[in-house]
Amino acid sequence: MLAFFLFMTIKKFEDILSWQKAGGLTVDVFREFNDCRNWSFKDQIQRASVSIMNNIAEGFERKSNKDFRYFLYMAKGSCGEVRSMLSLAARLNYVDSSTFEKLIKQSIEISRLIAGLIKILNF
Repeated sequence: MLAFFLFMTIKKFEDILSWQKAGGLTVDVFREFNDCRNWSFKDQIQRASVSIMNNIAEGFERKSNKDFRYFLYMAKGSCGEVRSMLSLAARLNYVDSSTFEKLIKQSIEISRLIAGLIKILNF
């Protein structure tokens, strides 16, 4: 019943807060790593960040609780991948500590929001 309510109150994926925040993280990741000379690292972290928002959108558009939940788990996994890449970026001195903290906080918040959506869909 709660999942039905979710689909009734959210008309399009652009209304989903976790998608909005994931978009902000993606823009920040692209800007921060735009000049990174390690192309494979840059490509991987940028693609992982895009994957968060795209999986939320794709899952919602399928209009099925089961599919939406599956894609939310994929988005949550991509969020973890971004955090892992950020940890590596900090160790390799690709980002300073304040940038690292800012991006990590964003990704943790997004992960928690996604977990909340998953919890709703599991009822």
